[in-house]
Amino acid sequence: MNHFVHKILSNLEAWPDRIFAAEVHGTRLVSTEGRRLRALVEIARHGLRERGVSAGDRVVLVAPNSTRWIATDLAILAEGATVVPLYARQDPKELAGMIRDADPKLVITADHALEGAIRPHVDAVPFALLPDLFAGTAPKEHEPARALASDHVVTIIYTSGSSGEPKGVMTHVANVEHMLPVLDVKLRELSGVPGGSDRVFHYLPFCFAGSRMVLWGCLFRANGIMMSTSLENLAEEIKTARPEYFLNVPALLERIKSGVEKKLAERPYPVRVAYAEAIEAWRRLSLAKAGRGETRKRDELLVAAAKRVIFRSIRAQIGEQLKGLVCGSAPLPEEVQRWFVELLEIPVFQVYGLTETTAIVTIDRKDAVVPGRVGHAIRDVEMKLGDDGELLVRGPNIFPGYFRREEASRASFTDDGWFRTGDQCTIDERGNLAIIGRVKNLLVPTSGHNVAPEPLEERVLQTVPGVEQAVVIGHARPYLAVIVTGDVDERTMEAALEKVNEGLPHYRRLRKAFVAKEKLTPENGLLTANQKLRRSAIERHFAKEIDALYA
Repeated sequence: MNHFVHKILSNLEAWPDRIFAAEVHGTRLVSTEGRRLRALVEIARHGLRERGVSAGDRVVLVAPNSTRWIATDLAILAEGATVVPLYARQDPKELAGMIRDADPKLVITADHALEGAIRPHVDAVPFALLPDLFAGTAPKEHEPARALASDHVVTIIYTSGSSGEPKGVMTHVANVEHMLPVLDVKLRELSGVPGGSDRVFHYLPFCFAGSRMVLWGCLFRANGIMMSTSLENLAEEIKTARPEYFLNVPALLERIKSGVEKKLAERPYPVRVAYAEAIEAWRRLSLAKAGRGETRKRDELLVAAAKRVIFRSIRAQIGEQLKGLVCGSAPLPEEVQRWFVELLEIPVFQVYGLTETTAIVTIDRKDAVVPGRVGHAIRDVEMKLGDDGELLVRGPNIFPGYFRREEASRASFTDDGWFRTGDQCTIDERGNLAIIGRVKNLLVPTSGHNVAPEPLEERVLQTVPGVEQAVVIGHARPYLAVIVTGDVDERTMEAALEKVNEGLPHYRRLRKAFVAKEKLTPENGLLTANQKLRRSAIERHFAKEIDALYA
């Protein structure tokens, strides 16, 4: 049967002069038109065949985002093989473990250095360098993609491993076939155009499920995509790309907000005071809208003046052409979303999903965005709450299971076929979802109360200046405490806890804090590849310091 890969390859042929992929190198765009990208796909297909890859095989692709990454991905799919994309910056031993689990026909790496780091930990698996795959020339005649059944596994994406050993999530043709038209409709709704001309920028690695849907979604709509090539130079790349839309993780939006506030703190005294007074006025107005205060005309004037004088220039630096930011992978703090929407007047649309749900369960509706909530269920997807408020989902987007893990696959579903997301949620009367935290992350101190750590961590980040990361601990302990990183000292942190604890019941108050000197990163094993906390690893790493908090 024809499938989404046929559609993508047909788009490349139908619009040979349209730019489908563009790498952003500092101030320079390196663009690839449909004609050239289609040729690269055929060259890569030939290279795969030379290395013995055939339909049904699994091929690991571990490399940073690039036009060649896209061409290789499409080539593997067109050959009827399964793509296993891995994060190039992950620890080589962890990558090797996933490779062994995937049992691939071939491993494609970005360069000799990456191959050299992985190969000692993997036995008897052929390797190939990504550049070598394109050593040949494109055949004069392009071959169509191989026909694939609806239950063919197009990709295996390994979960982040935030709460255990990574598992390979299998995604069927049918999952993707359902999702891409849904995405097309949603993007038309958000942008107001049918595709082909949206300026979409992407900086997250394509190996993640959400990134994969952004990539395939753009190509399915015959729309180009611009790619970051250096996360160290993201601000300059965004200025070069001048995007109308791009997918974000909450950490970037929080970083933008804190970066703006840090620069304002270095401005002359009148500017600092004007910003501080405007923020306080804005917060009072927000409370008044929620029925928890009175509207003051002076507050309205202060915010209006700040928007004209301060926030207009901030918006210009971030990008006046921005039509919207899409945010997913973790809950976005409500105040951060409102800061962008109400003060910078940049729409922020939230999306929620997991690798197991083909990346998406809910997306914000353009006319029904509620800060702090992550939108409504997409077409043909059902949601309900189970025990402990766990979100249960079913629909054509749900994965068939984990690769070679039948017991784990069965455990991820209820007896009547609902997928267990593991997320603790609420659903309002309009069907708008809010994420409270992970069910498995619930802390139960010796008081016996169930406490979700995520809202408290958000509260610390929003309340204490200088804090960049926060991890609340206290399971089976007499009280809760917090580990933080950032530009803050122990004395300041301890003093700030009084403000953090305002209005909280006794069992949710943070009694002590530890300021870690090292930042939590994927490189030191304390964050997953997509920036989620590895809580058990963090507690093991800081075991002595945690024991001292409870001594």
